[in-house]
Amino acid sequence: MGKLQIKRVYLPVTSTDGKRILIDRLWPRGISKTKACLDEWNKEIAPSNELRKWFQHDPEKFAEFKQKYLDELKVNPSLKEFVIQIKQALQQENVTLLFSAKDELHNNAVVLQDYLNNEVK
Repeated sequence: MGKLQIKRVYLPVTSTDGKRILIDRLWPRGISKTKACLDEWNKEIAPSNELRKWFQHDPEKFAEFKQKYLDELKVNPSLKEFVIQIKQALQQENVTLLFSAKDELHNNAVVLQDYLNNEVK
């Protein structure tokens, strides 16, 4: 069984990344598609534009952002298929959820990783 991990898209690709999935709604600034080396870009699983703009990666808003993002995920029609896809991929290899935020502790990937870890058990 593979490991579910998160990583900034700007960091170098490594052999332990496995399947690389960008989970941001917007393309990361300053990186080419070739250099990003993605297997998939899943915009649909990302927070809504409204939530993203409200949060603005403010650590003081993170707890509220987390709850609002989880609320969005619960009604997201793409979630069920995404969870199945992650479960299947983890049977074969690691899965790395990629994000562009500078703050590695307060971002949508942290929330999504935590959510998926509970779902794929």
